Amino acid sequence: VQHFFDGFRTSHEVNKVKLIDYETMKDLIDWEAVKIHHGLALNPRHPHMQGQSQGPDIFFQCVEASNSFYDNLAFAFEAKARLVEEKTGCSFALYAYDGHPEATHVIVVMGSAAVTCSETAAHLVEEKGQRVGVLKVRLFRPWDRQRFLAALPSTATRLCVLDRTKEPGSQGEPLLTEVAATLHFAARHEVICVGGRYGLGSKEFTPNMVVACFQNLFQETPRPRFTVGITDDVTHLSLPVGDWLDVLPKGTTECMFYGLGSDGTVGANKSAVKLIALNTDLYAQAYFEYDAKKSGGVTISHLRFGPRPIRAPYNVRSTDYLAIHKESYVQQYDMTRYLKPGGVCVINCTWSEQELADRLPARMRRDLAQRRARVYIIDATKIAVQAGLGKRINMIMQSVFFKLSGVMPY
Repeated sequence: VQHFFDGFRTSHEVNKVKLIDYETMKDLIDWEAVKIHHGLALNPRHPHMQGQSQGPDIFFQCVEASNSFYDNLAFAFEAKARLVEEKTGCSFALYAYDGHPEATHVIVVMGSAAVTCSETAAHLVEEKGQRVGVLKVRLFRPWDRQRFLAALPSTATRLCVLDRTKEPGSQGEPLLTEVAATLHFAARHEVICVGGRYGLGSKEFTPNMVVACFQNLFQETPRPRFTVGITDDVTHLSLPVGDWLDVLPKGTTECMFYGLGSDGTVGANKSAVKLIALNTDLYAQAYFEYDAKKSGGVTISHLRFGPRPIRAPYNVRSTDYLAIHKESYVQQYDMTRYLKPGGVCVINCTWSEQELADRLPARMRRDLAQRRARVYIIDATKIAVQAGLGKRINMIMQSVFFKLSGVMPY
């Protein structure tokens, strides 16, 4: 069985999840099979020979004899999935389709990107009436041709296969070649199949990039191979990506915190997310970006809160609440780039109200005015010293967040 792991962006995300308790897990496991499996291991108390050398007279036959195990693996997965559904109510298909029931343009993808694609496809179906969908692959090896075709809408005429990997010199990445071979063996020659790469090295994959992939499919002659998420000015394979597309549930609040490594901002935000998720009915999500220097470098905290589950494995790019925990950042970075109209901007600084206009860059002042942002300043560093907290401003700025964000009653 081959499993693909998305990497740091997925493993280090904080989200509100419902766990399966250990008693339920216990009923899902065949303990006798586990015992037999452990018994096959090498043990000095009862030694035996295994993995010995095989000659050409029998090796080929032995390798081919294992085919039946791979052929039956999908059935075993589905049997266990049905058991999980009976115990927990969570359905799990090896190849799952989301989108328009009669979609003509379909994206095929694995991993967390499938979440982004599904949410975007649902938005395009509901808001624009487009016949689009997403086929989520959860079993890559062994590949199951029949189950893949059964999940694919019969109305599909164009497929876009996305791979989060690159095989230099190949005709296509692994998932693309599997899908193309499946269509060939099934004699589905009327289906146009193209492939693209995305998200290498944990590069962001966002809803507007999904739209770019669908727009490529809509072309009379789609690009057969492409990249999305970068500007490829060398081999010119990249797709143009349009403006940001918000597909989050209504009522979701998005926040960004720019901090200094070791000032406690990340720790305070982790505490805030857990506090809100565990003590309210709100759903919460958080992810934290770190500068290569870690301590002393820039940290960016991305937080989301809302009344409905948050399925957005990408960073905040349209924020309701912007916190700048170091005054020099306003000169170094474009701080208001992602601020929503009417959003809140809090700056930790030593400036007075009269000095603020002179200290802020002209572009930042213009952006704040055009977006009618509410701007607040606080000298959290001075307060931290007076309170005996040293350079750690996290508790003070966290209190400011709860007061101004409106996420929870203050």
